[in-house]
Amino acid sequence: MAAIIAADHVSKWYGQVIGLNDVTLTVPPGITGLLGPNGAGKSTFMKLVTGQLKASKGAVTVLGEPIWGNPSLYFRIGFCPEQDAFYDRMTGLEWVTALVRLNGATEAEAAAMANRALDYVDLADAAGKKIGAYSKGMRQRVKMAQALAHDPELLILDEPLGGMDPIARRKTIRLIKEWGRSGKSVLVSSHILHEIESMTSNILLVNQGRILAEGNIHQIRDLIDEHPHTVYVKADQTRALARAFLSEDDVLSMKFEDGAVIVQTARPDTFYARLTALAASGELGAIHEVTSPDDNLQAVFEYLVKS
Repeated sequence: MAAIIAADHVSKWYGQVIGLNDVTLTVPPGITGLLGPNGAGKSTFMKLVTGQLKASKGAVTVLGEPIWGNPSLYFRIGFCPEQDAFYDRMTGLEWVTALVRLNGATEAEAAAMANRALDYVDLADAAGKKIGAYSKGMRQRVKMAQALAHDPELLILDEPLGGMDPIARRKTIRLIKEWGRSGKSVLVSSHILHEIESMTSNILLVNQGRILAEGNIHQIRDLIDEHPHTVYVKADQTRALARAFLSEDDVLSMKFEDGAVIVQTARPDTFYARLTALAASGELGAIHEVTSPDDNLQAVFEYLVKS
């Protein structure tokens, strides 16, 4: 599939400060998560993708065209920034309508589009209230409304869940997933990894201006197999299992904890295959539970940042 976004050896610096450092990547259609701690370069990348910044070096293409100096592309992109920039005396409806007018819509068309967008993000009841009276979560949602009001092909969301209460957060995650299922593409950033994990398995990991990894989370798991992989095994005969594990050269360490043995292995595929065979044979008793914290996105990210 053609890339929705492509960066070719892109760097961006602000004086002596490097925002992005020689980034080359492609973003496929669908939902892609941009993960990294605050200050990692996520917002810089999104501003390059939306044409707000010009790369100091390299090229950025969006929807198959260069983004810089190409305003016709802006009609096909929706952007929800992390930072607020409102006229607080305007109502939510007035603000979204005014922004949609900038796309060339008539007053009536813009108002209809704004009302649909506000309803979509569950802000219809607050459409007539001044933005200055909105909560942080409502301000986030009205930014989402203006980003999607003109029905763009690509939605760029910079930390969209910040400040939302748990219910609004869950609704917004559902909206983003619905957007992806409808055939649109979404690039969404967060420093809270489980949020992205709940939306998509296709991720870009960024830290200190560099892309650490990109692709499916399970493919990224393959990139870090040189790191110990932790497996929690709860069983009837944990000590007998431990003795069996000790004879294998892929097992790096073990410890016991509450009726379980926690194993670190250098070759997880080999270990899981052997464990499955042991469970099927029953020769060392019943194995009740096998989990791995390394299958969680948080653990993968921490490994990659440390490496």
